[in-house]
Amino acid sequence: MNLSLFEQEPPFRTELAAKLSALAVQGIYIGTSSWKYPGWMGQIYTEERYRTRGQFSQKKFESECLGEYAETFPAVCGDFSFYQFPSESYWQRLFTAVPKLKFAFKVPEEVTVREWPTHPRYGPRGGMENESYLNARLFIDAFLRPLENYAEQVGVLIFEFGTMPKRYYEGAEPFAADLRKFLAELPAGWRYSVEIRNKEFLEEPYFDALRERNVAHVFNAWTRMPELQWQVRHEVAYTADFTVARALLRHGRSYEQAVAAFQPYERVQDPNPGAREGLRALIERSRRTKQTTFMFVNNRLEGNAPQTIEAVVGD
Repeated sequence: MNLSLFEQEPPFRTELAAKLSALAVQGIYIGTSSWKYPGWMGQIYTEERYRTRGQFSQKKFESECLGEYAETFPAVCGDFSFYQFPSESYWQRLFTAVPKLKFAFKVPEEVTVREWPTHPRYGPRGGMENESYLNARLFIDAFLRPLENYAEQVGVLIFEFGTMPKRYYEGAEPFAADLRKFLAELPAGWRYSVEIRNKEFLEEPYFDALRERNVAHVFNAWTRMPELQWQVRHEVAYTADFTVARALLRHGRSYEQAVAAFQPYERVQDPNPGAREGLRALIERSRRTKQTTFMFVNNRLEGNAPQTIEAVVGD
């Protein structure tokens, strides 16, 4: 192996890292949703680092690539925590591997799902009400407490609420009432944010419930939510002294459609000018207001999150 070639960084990564580092100094942390994507090889990742006996090792890549990711990005969104309560040993391995990286974590769905989806993964629970919905004690004991030793690296926690039928909530007001009670039980000292998938909740009662507790509304590009550039233009949606955004999907495109179209996420295939405009607007507002901001881009938005981010910050 030629060591000088091994150590040479791809120009794309070098230039992007410099731009993102400059933004992070201003309190604007930009990263991706998850990170274990071999399709980013040659852009963010160096294949030689993950070879074992001359062959690329998927296992080595998945266990070690976050360290190389952190050489480019100042922050990352951990989607994995939506599906589990990670163990204390897992948290320790994660944080000690990348001590300078800022994390956003999706709170486990055990706390935010009102009714379990009818999906094979949920087994006999599918279609049943979740008895742990908005259980603040469960969230504090099983999720928050194990994170206490690493609080400085936790940029923001995200409560993601999937689409809920009208039999549970007729509109924003009853949802906001439940949300207000839940948020009132949470300990101070953390940045909390809420991401919703019911566009009819985007009304004053919802925003008021967040504002009362300095909880951020997550500006999100998603299949059935209003376009990102529309959301960011409404001052009422800025409910905290920090900002959070997640660019996930093009409006009208399902997750399954995006996966089928874009895997293995090697390049941008469907540019989304509106989402890019919304992200740029958030960056400019954050500079103007000097608010700490966390922005995350998913591969499923355009086909390749690093290239999307480069297009947003490149000017």
